[in-house]
This record gives sequence, structure tokens and C-alpha cells, in this order.
Amino acid sequence: MDLGRLATRTPRRVRNAEREAAVLVPVVERPARSDASTGSDPYLLFTKRADHLGEHPGQMSFPGGGREPEDDDLTETALREANEEVGLDPGEASVLGALDGIKTVTEYAITPVVARIPDREYVPDEREVAEIAVLPVSGLVDPGNYEYEHREHPTYGEIVVHYFHVDGYTVWGATGRMVVQLLELTTDWRAPERLDPEAYG
Repeated sequence: MDLGRLATRTPRRVRNAEREAAVLVPVVERPARSDASTGSDPYLLFTKRADHLGEHPGQMSFPGGGREPEDDDLTETALREANEEVGLDPGEASVLGALDGIKTVTEYAITPVVARIPDREYVPDEREVAEIAVLPVSGLVDPGNYEYEHREHPTYGEIVVHYFHVDGYTVWGATGRMVVQLLELTTDWRAPERLDPEAYG
């Protein structure tokens, strides 16, 4: 992954949503799986939302939530939420940039903040997080693990929904859209088809 590309772009912001939110897109480097390599492989840390939550229960997501009045900016929101949900100390994160904002059907404008974090054990907050999954980018870019479908959205018309099936987990919805943009910005992978209105989740 060429994460340096994130620092040279200006992400698009969503400006017509009722509420602001942010998620942290955590990148973890682990020793390369291949015996012939001495380098490292990139992984992404996801959370599986607790089944009792009112919005998107059981879905794979990145740590995040709504902006609070005490947050200076949306990067602080993302880091605070990651601390609450998986125990990441904000000082451990190296922020690299942001992806384009996404407006969800629940009227949130979500800013995805990308950061490198240490490869260590993280502890889920059981009130919000059922499980933590660290998935290899090599699995996300594998064509055999990806599929998409066209859906008719009640507000935005025809959309493309992306699905990534890796290590027994399925990443889709707004989080899937974030993964698509991250991969297209930092790797050679490209989604075979996209219909991206300015906002849908």
C-alpha cells in the first residue's frame, strides 16, 4: 500500500447532513507471510458491531461515532472513539490523512480518518463491539473475495453495493465503500463497477 498518497489529496466533505461523525481506518503492519520476504504486510482493523445496537447491529465497521462538543475536530472524534471501542491510545496512532466523506441513510456525514496503529492486542468495549477482526489487505484485493450488486436506493436511485469476504467476515455498506476508496487510492486494485452518488450509506 502506498499510504503516502493520502497526504497529498484533499478529501471531499459532506455538508448537508444533520450530524457529523468520524471513523478511524486503522492500518496495522505485520511480518510478511511469505518465508521469502523480510518485509511486512498491511492489515486493516475492523470491529464487528454488537447485536443489540440500534443501528447496523452485527455489521463490520471501523471504530467511530458521532462528534461530541468537546472534540476539536473530526480527527479527535475518530481517535476518541477508537480509544473507547478498542482501547487504542490516541498517542499510539500516526494519522496519515482522510478519505472522502460519506453520508449515510441515518443522516450522518462520516469522515474516515486513516492512521497507522501498533500491531498489538486490542480489547473490545463489549457495550458496542462484539469482536475485533484484523484482516489482510491481500485478502481484500483478492478478486475471489470480492463481489458487488446493483440495488435501488429509495433516495439515490441505482447504486452499487460492494462486498468483501475475508477470513469468514463480510465487509459491506458504508464501510465497504470506504474500503473501496482506500484500496483504489493506495493499491493497484480497482472496483469493476462503481455508481457513487455524492452520498449514500
